[in-house]
Amino acid sequence: MSKVALITGGSRGIGAATALYLAAKGYNICINYKSNTDAAAQVLAQVKSYGVQAISVKADVSKESDVMRLFQEIDQDLGALTHLVNNVGVLFPQSRVEDLTALRINSILTTNVTSYFLCCREAIKRMSTQHGGKGGAIVNVSSAASRLGAPHEYIDYAASKGAIDTLTTGLSLEVASENIRVNCVRPGFIHTDMHADGGEPDRINRVKENIPLQRGGQPSEVASAIAYLLDDEASYITGTFIDLAGGK
Repeated sequence: MSKVALITGGSRGIGAATALYLAAKGYNICINYKSNTDAAAQVLAQVKSYGVQAISVKADVSKESDVMRLFQEIDQDLGALTHLVNNVGVLFPQSRVEDLTALRINSILTTNVTSYFLCCREAIKRMSTQHGGKGGAIVNVSSAASRLGAPHEYIDYAASKGAIDTLTTGLSLEVASENIRVNCVRPGFIHTDMHADGGEPDRINRVKENIPLQRGGQPSEVASAIAYLLDDEASYITGTFIDLAGGK
């Protein structure tokens, strides 16, 4: 059976690294992105160089109609989805809770939480043995912030990732008997553009002395953990978390 993987937020950072890692392992790939068409096209070209089938689909996965369209395109162009990597995420400039607005909070929660639920829902409909599927695997990308709280900087982001931890635990139990495994990775300080989104591009350099391994991580290091959890080598693992935070 061919492996078909959807990676949300697949045009940069951890998502792009995961797309390339999985393509090298022979997965057919759907790269989802929200707005950066050029970046998605570059990743798509690299993925196709591995000789696999691949598409890129522009969709805001916090919107139900976009999610429905995204999965329909996968059905049509790649066939039955077997693997899902919920990776999309947004981070806003550093702020204390006393300065947060409802608009910012809701935007964080809709993008970082609602999108994961919607994509899981559609993936289950295709993977579950109760719906005629053959099973599959889901990996949710959370964050070490869910454990650490991100005080003075991103408590709203940390809280959204706490929700993803709970989603992983609950869903893993809900669909285990349907041959679907659900696991989670929790990256720490990884060298991606997200730090610039938060207003501090060089944040890792500021904090790396407080990381036991004394450095930030690379997207490829997270991608390898995601790939392991998706793979049949991890066939007896569900509801599990891998922390990739340099010892934090």
